[in-house]
Parts: sequence; structure tokens; C-alpha cells
Amino acid sequence: MLAVDVVRQALRAGASDAAVGVSESDEFSVTVRMGEVETLEESGSRSVGLRVFVGQSSASASTSDLTREGLAELVSGAMALVRMTEPDPCAGLAEAAEMGVCGVELPLWFEDVYALPVAERIAMARRAEDAARGADARIRNSAGGSFSAATARRILANSRGFVGEYRSSHCGISAVPIAMDEAGAMQRESWWTSARRLKEMETPEAVGEEAARRALRKLGARRVATQQATIVFAPEAARTLLGHLWEAASGDAIWRSASFLKGRLGEPVAAPEVTIVDDGAMVLPNGTAGFGSRPFDGDALPTRATTVVKDGVLETWLLNTYAARKLGLRSTGNGSGGGVGAGNLYLRPGKVSPEAMVRSVTRGLYVTSLMGFGVNQVTGDYSRGAEGVWIEDGELTHAVEEITIAGNLKEMFRNIVAIGDDLEFRGSVASPTLCVEGMTIAGA
Repeated sequence: MLAVDVVRQALRAGASDAAVGVSESDEFSVTVRMGEVETLEESGSRSVGLRVFVGQSSASASTSDLTREGLAELVSGAMALVRMTEPDPCAGLAEAAEMGVCGVELPLWFEDVYALPVAERIAMARRAEDAARGADARIRNSAGGSFSAATARRILANSRGFVGEYRSSHCGISAVPIAMDEAGAMQRESWWTSARRLKEMETPEAVGEEAARRALRKLGARRVATQQATIVFAPEAARTLLGHLWEAASGDAIWRSASFLKGRLGEPVAAPEVTIVDDGAMVLPNGTAGFGSRPFDGDALPTRATTVVKDGVLETWLLNTYAARKLGLRSTGNGSGGGVGAGNLYLRPGKVSPEAMVRSVTRGLYVTSLMGFGVNQVTGDYSRGAEGVWIEDGELTHAVEEITIAGNLKEMFRNIVAIGDDLEFRGSVASPTLCVEGMTIAGA
């Protein structure tokens, strides 16, 4: 096996330890706009990444040249680099006794994703766009319908005896219609579906119709007055809040003192109803592995479920081997590319329907999309552009745009007053609808 051979070459070159990752992938995407194929791309790639250790010094290098000469240059280049790096007492592979794969069978790869003929892939993209354009006379234009497919193979081997590999697949359909009102004002919106196998995706027609509904909902959008209000985050917006919390709970951010959660372990950081889990070995109800699932992490440790926040209390950081050593803790199986990565991160659903949540709000904003990157992970300060629908006396009234919502993540998580029952995994990070009180809207 190529990965094992490169490990041996590194040891012969003087490395005290070495780890090699080999990646292969095939990707396809097509976009149809106004019924015609606009772009069609297909590519394949192979690469080898090598990490070497000499005592407590480490260095990494990678190449896409898999010839004998290319791999020899990879090893010699990595060894030249490691001799120039300073020792780090936290560097090094995980202990061999801790290495392994998760105890769950993960259905990650399905042949049908790439077996679908190209003509049928194009037809799916066209069907999604056609459904969006035909949904309403006010859909006047389109940024396209798309179909994508990808398969990958990952092999990891190291000098402590670990050899593991897995294959994965992914496919998706999207549509981006453009709606126009009587005054000529235009709004665009998108919707998508994704899965590890074809039959788990929504139909192209369902994707196109939902994209059209969302674009039409934005017509007549206007600003609202600056005020304090209740914010209801739709799932696609709420999951970004989990992403911010994940960044703050990453061991890398903690040991660098770059997180508003530093020093908060064991303390309440969210409302008592909030439980957040990261599960790198998740199997979804449809029988496929979660989008962030894999049998082992980047440090060759088994992936597993980790409760990050339980009943509002911060239970743990998310750690790879290096961050765990820096903090005097144990890895949570979240090693990824030399850093810390999430598996399937989600907030456990509540028992309130999104409709009932909206009905409970006297005045507020139902946020459907967020823009910008105004989040300070050190202080928790939060400010992002937003779009959505205004709530008045429990009813969705008119579309809202050109506003900013602001608060502080430390307060926002504590001020979650309702959690929806609509958790659905469309990616590796998922959240149900969330209702947060006391945020500021900066508008007209």
C-alpha cells in the first residue's frame, strides 16, 4: 500500500515517527440556466500528505506527484523542514493503544451517486430549474439549477501500526430562481437537497418549487426601525450559531486564549433546555452515515459522540491530540488536517413547532439568511446582516432586508427561550428553529 510505503521511507530517512494520508476524489457538477447547460465540470485528484517527527520536532508536506521520484522528494522535503523546526513538547502521534476505528458500521459510500449517466445528471439540474421557473409568473429569471456528485477515498497510515481507509459519496441538487414584483424589483433565493445516495435526495421538482416559494416570499422586502426584538432563527440560520459555538469550543481556540468560552468548563453557557452534541460516528435515520461521519479522525483515533453542552452547561472542549496535550486533557476524536474539526454537530430538538414558535412572538423577526462575518470569538460580540420576515402579533407579515442583528453570543445562547422540533440534517452542522429574546435590530 502506498501510504505504508511512504511511512517506511520516512523512517528510513531518519524520522522517529511518521503519518501519511492519501486522498483520491472524483467530482462532477453541472449548472443549467434558462434551460441551457451553462457549466459542466468533471475532475479527479490524488494527493499524499506526510507528517514527520524527529523527537519533538514536526513538519508536514504534501504532493500530487505520486511517482516514485515525486514521493522521494516529498519525504526529503519533509525531513529538511523538520530539521529546521523547534521542538514542541505537545507534538507527536497519539498513543498506539488509543488508535482504532469507531464501533459503528458507517454507510458512507453508495455506487449510484457516480453511476448515474451524465445525461440524467443534466436532466436533474434542468428539472429543478424548470420547476422553479414554472412555479409562479413572477419568477422571471434564474441563476440556474445545479446537480453535483462526488466520491472520495481516504487512507491513513502511521508508524505506530495504524492503517485505515474509507470511501464516501455525496450528491446534491439546487435551484436559484429570481422573482420580480410589479415595480420591477427583483429578489433571488435558493434551495437545495443533499445526500450520500441518490434516493435520499428530495426530487428536483420539490427543490425548485421550494426555491421559488422562498424567492417570492422576499418580494416587497423593506427595512424595519431600529429596536430591540425577539429573533426567530430558521434552521438554516440557526445552524450558523452552532458553528460559532463550535469555533469557541475548539481546543485550538482555548489554548490560544481566543475564545469567549475559555475558563467556562463546567459552567452554564446556554439556556437549560440547550444540549449540543458532536457525533463523528452518526448514522442518520435514513440508514446513511451523517455528512460529518468517518470511522477515524485525523490522528487515527476512533470517532465518537461527544456532548459539548448538556442542559446548558459546557461539558467539554472539542480536542485533537495536540490541543488535548496543550490543555492536559484527552482527545475527543476531533483531529482533522492537523487541527480540530467537527463531526456532525447538532442541537437537540425541542417540542415546539416552528409555527407555534412564531405565534408566540408579539413583535420580532423570522431570520432566514445571514450575511457578513461580524463575530468576535474572543468577546462573543455578534453583528451580522440579516434577511427574513417580520412577525407582528404572531403572524408573518412582510419581508425584511437591509438590516443588521446584533448581540453577544454569551447572552444569545442563554436567552434561547424556545427550541423547535424540526431538526433536519442537510449538512454536518444542524439546528432546529431557535427563538432568542433581547437582540438588537439596526434598521431604518
